[in-house]
Amino acid sequence: MSSGTVTNAAPSGGSNDVGLEEPKKMTREDWRKKKELEEQRKLGNAPAEVDEEGKDINPHIPQYISSVPWYIDPSKRPTLKHQRPQPEKQKKYSTSGEWYKRGVKEHAVATRYRKGACENCGALTHSKKYCMERPRRIGARYTGMNIAPDEHVQPQLTFDYDGKRDRWNGYNPEEHMKIVEEYAKVDLAKRTLKAQKLQEELASGKLEQVNSPRHQWGEEEPNSQTERDHNSEDEDEDKYADDIDMPGQNFDSKRRITVRNLRIREDIAKYLRNLDPNSAYYDPKTRAMRENPYANTGKNPDEVGYAGDNFVRYTGDTISMAQTQLFAWEAYDKGSEVHLQADPTKLELLYKSFKVKKEDFKAQQKESILEKYGGQEHLDAPPAELLLAQTEDYVEYSRHGTVIKGQEKAVACSKYEEDVKINNHTSIWGSYWKEGKWGYKCCHSFVKYSYCTGEAGKEIADAEASLLQEQPREEEHMTKPKTLMEIHQEKQKEKKKKKHKKSSNSDSEGEEKKKQEKLKKALNAEEARLLHAKELMQVDERKRPYSSIYDSREPTEEEMEAYRMKRQRPDDPMASFLGQ
Repeated sequence: MSSGTVTNAAPSGGSNDVGLEEPKKMTREDWRKKKELEEQRKLGNAPAEVDEEGKDINPHIPQYISSVPWYIDPSKRPTLKHQRPQPEKQKKYSTSGEWYKRGVKEHAVATRYRKGACENCGALTHSKKYCMERPRRIGARYTGMNIAPDEHVQPQLTFDYDGKRDRWNGYNPEEHMKIVEEYAKVDLAKRTLKAQKLQEELASGKLEQVNSPRHQWGEEEPNSQTERDHNSEDEDEDKYADDIDMPGQNFDSKRRITVRNLRIREDIAKYLRNLDPNSAYYDPKTRAMRENPYANTGKNPDEVGYAGDNFVRYTGDTISMAQTQLFAWEAYDKGSEVHLQADPTKLELLYKSFKVKKEDFKAQQKESILEKYGGQEHLDAPPAELLLAQTEDYVEYSRHGTVIKGQEKAVACSKYEEDVKINNHTSIWGSYWKEGKWGYKCCHSFVKYSYCTGEAGKEIADAEASLLQEQPREEEHMTKPKTLMEIHQEKQKEKKKKKHKKSSNSDSEGEEKKKQEKLKKALNAEEARLLHAKELMQVDERKRPYSSIYDSREPTEEEMEAYRMKRQRPDDPMASFLGQ
């Protein structure tokens, strides 16, 4: 069996069928020669193997890829054709020239009925079932008149990836020639109009002919009219060329070259303005330097050429614009219909009038206070620093200029008012606490808006506290004797309580009897239900009535108690004695 070959009968399916034969077993010598040849081909010393199409096979390709399987065709040489896309399996796409037909009549209208056409209108492209025309009383099949034209069936086009995205697919180049012809007609009309104007000017004597040397010798200038027309067009186009010079561009009207200027070389980069690494931070991604690079150099921000992006942001009309916007919001909250973008003029006038009224009100308030209390001479006096040329604030600096001691850090202020003392109090509200209540430490008062009474208030508060502590002790010792009326009322209340207890006991006994009767009925019903369920379980399930085991209503408390009492538990050791 090892030396023989197995031959399978080829199926009688067609003429191209090949007998399937296993390849013969190679000897050891043939196998060694084959391996040596493969090594020489990989090294480039031997020519590469050629397939059936005459193409070289890469020697580094494995044998299981290049060799044709023996069950397909053992006579074929090694090839890569079976690894490539097969043409019969490739999807065919429409070419770039194919497109939907528009406005084309393929056939003339028929004059008589044709076999297989619509019985109603006579068109070949549909049947009577799908005819969209009005149903005729006698169809075209029988009359042979008014045959409808055949509908134009558009081709089914399938494009590949590039064909679907081709923006010029289906475009007719002849349509562009119409635009070219239209422009040529406009150009010709311009030239004829210019020639007509020149003739009129020459006839009226406004324009004299140019005495050129050719005119003097009797020669004609062949293209003088066309050259003049071209020169005039160039003059019209170059008329405003000098005015088109824009920032960042240099327009040369003679050479017609637009040169893009780079940044001015005198401009200093932001990161080169201050080379100190501890100066303003430069963000290379956004090319932004928000802080002033000359902050620690002693230069005035108004004098330097660049003081940071934030300096530009908070200068000019930016602050006034923000103040106007804030005023618009506050005015809108108070009922004024103003908006910065919708009505800026009205808002600006309103804001100006508001500022004038505000200044007038401040001046009037200041004058009224000065008239009432005086003290104008203190306002006119210069500050103490200028009068004495010194201050009492001691500050000690180091050699590097940092503060060693003297200036303490400012305490962070709260948004609430602090250290506000009202009604002659010397301490704030909440400085005293006793028995779960807050008060003033200066007078021990627990009323927030009370007037301060000082040490007298403390003495009164202490005396009241001592009286409150002594009162319960006195009440314990001094008990008043009860009158006869009070004793009689207490006896009557006790009798009523006893009667109420008896009636409640009788009611509870009646309710317990009713519950026991209901429980007995529920136990009897549970026993009957268990017997009925036992009988149903013995009957075949196909003969049971529909939903005989299940009940749709909600069980009562007595039924649930009866179910718990009658339920058998297999883990109960006395379960076998329950049925006895």
